[in-house]
Amino acid sequence: MDSAEQAAGERRVRELLIEPLARRGLARPSSLTRAQYEEMCRDLCARLAYMDSLSLEALEEQVAANPAGKDLDRLPIANRILDWAGQIQPPRDDSVSPLMRRAFSHRMGAAAIEQGWGPELLDYLRRKRLWPGEFMVGELRKAGHDNARQMVLIEERLAAGRVVPPEQLRWRDERAAAAARCRRIAELVQAGGAA
Repeated sequence: MDSAEQAAGERRVRELLIEPLARRGLARPSSLTRAQYEEMCRDLCARLAYMDSLSLEALEEQVAANPAGKDLDRLPIANRILDWAGQIQPPRDDSVSPLMRRAFSHRMGAAAIEQGWGPELLDYLRRKRLWPGEFMVGELRKAGHDNARQMVLIEERLAAGRVVPPEQLRWRDERAAAAARCRRIAELVQAGGAA
């Protein structure tokens, strides 16, 4: 996203999310000063600039239906809003969070790419926004092994000239694209020296 797209996206967030919520009477969270609230709104505008108008309108509806505070008259904190936004319209593939960059620059990420469970790690990081613990790494590794086996079976069927259902081909292509994204994230970190 270039600077003009970012600026237009930030305006869209302000017009379709922040201002309508203020018009509905949702006040700043009581734990924030006015300056902190204004900074929270600026940060939300910057982080959600990728969202399209319909998704922002859906997010505004969801936030308005789930107010915070004792009297249910407060805007939820930014983390809650960002979580809902990610469920409604996940960030584009070209936006790589610091958590993802760090995970794929870590030995865990390198192992995930090398051992074939990078797509599972990437999906987990996108959904949970949480560093996986030892147990979860084991689960991701197992799921990756199972999915890699499924990929081999699909390739064998194709090589033998057998028919493969379109949904399996689509899944294979999506998983291959996710594996390529994992490698690009690792390369991005190495090129930027962020590891």
